[in-house]
Amino acid sequence: MSEVKSELSQIIAERINRIRASIPPEVKLVAVSKYTTTEAIRAAYAAGVRDFGESRVQESKLKQIELADLDITWHMIGSLQSNKAKSAIAQFDWIHSIDRLSLAEHCDRLILEIGKSPKLLLQVKLADDPSKSGWSESELLADLEQLKKLQNLQIVGLMTILPLGLSETQADDVFSRTVELAAKLRSLGWQNIQELSMGMSADYAIAVKAGASIIRVGNQIFAT
Repeated sequence: MSEVKSELSQIIAERINRIRASIPPEVKLVAVSKYTTTEAIRAAYAAGVRDFGESRVQESKLKQIELADLDITWHMIGSLQSNKAKSAIAQFDWIHSIDRLSLAEHCDRLILEIGKSPKLLLQVKLADDPSKSGWSESELLADLEQLKKLQNLQIVGLMTILPLGLSETQADDVFSRTVELAAKLRSLGWQNIQELSMGMSADYAIAVKAGASIIRVGNQIFAT
């Protein structure tokens, strides 16, 4: 059994080192651990990863309890239902998926109640995709005044997920437009919009080239 664990740790470490070698040191690597075991998370931690991404609040709580001895920064990267928001705020250091004004308003009230304020990313959808949620550029610009009133929120950037089946050129266009939108928001006084969570296992290289500051990688680390 120890030999199996050692082999797993070695494979995961090699994959992480390969990814890190391909991105600038300032880009944050979030290891998407939602489908993997605590054993594999410990192996990634041993290889230097400190940021881990989960998408289901209840399932991640069990992992967080088991891994409480590690100084992990936990990222909520999945779609967030309003009835799970209170637990998510309590459990996570970052929430990447604030995708609508009503959810932001709900989180603002909960943060005041709980007394904990995770870093939040606004999820934007800059390419047509019925399966994804998020603000369009025009919707987000229209909601800025309301968002500005939510004083308990620690909004630090934007997040986007590409539709399936895009070409490299199309992917680059979506990522580049997300970068441009962040710059537009800063020009409108939203100076805290500094982080760009863009790119996953299949497209993080394109995202980093476009200007991502955070990438979310699962399969290229944990796939068996």
